[in-house]
Amino acid sequence: MILAFDTSGAYCSAALFADGAVLGSVHEDMKRGQVERLMPMLAELLTAQGIGWHDLTRIAVGTGPGNFTGLRIAVAAARGLALSLDIPAIGVSTLQAQALGIPGRVLSLVAAPRDAFCAQVFAEGYAAAPGFHDAGALPDVAAPFVCVGAPAPRVAAALGAPWRDPAFPLVEAMARIAAGADPVTAPRPAPLYLRPADAAPPRDPAPVILP
Repeated sequence: MILAFDTSGAYCSAALFADGAVLGSVHEDMKRGQVERLMPMLAELLTAQGIGWHDLTRIAVGTGPGNFTGLRIAVAAARGLALSLDIPAIGVSTLQAQALGIPGRVLSLVAAPRDAFCAQVFAEGYAAAPGFHDAGALPDVAAPFVCVGAPAPRVAAALGAPWRDPAFPLVEAMARIAAGADPVTAPRPAPLYLRPADAAPPRDPAPVILP
């Protein structure tokens, strides 16, 4: 019984997954407020399916790339639930989840501000290191491949490659990946940051501390 959730974008999304099928799912778009909404949403999802917290056997959580604060919200919740329920929590990146179930070489893409994007290549049994690309910069990918993700149409057009939609909804893919993962060696929940934060340090000098 796997509970998967993700707040790496302007939304809260969750799914309950068992025996190869989604028992229930919920998705709410929101630019802010994920920290207040996430835990009530998860409780409502479990209640709707007649499932208790202690019926869960595994947690899957989206690790991005994505919004800095949003990533920390879901990761912190996953770590806390795993600790309190004594079950494994497995981190799954959006890039990996989008590529699930697509045959051949896949260029998985996640949008970033100012027309930049994050990219990672997946093939059968292989995953390249993820990278961050500024607007106008394109990844070097050996053909043939297919693009997937929100920036896929424009990146595919620039690369002369096809694109397609993901094979599964995002949180369902995260649950499926977590279901097949070894809980001992699978990635622990940790935000996937591929670029520095946009926040700049203060320009004013630090105050002088008097003795």
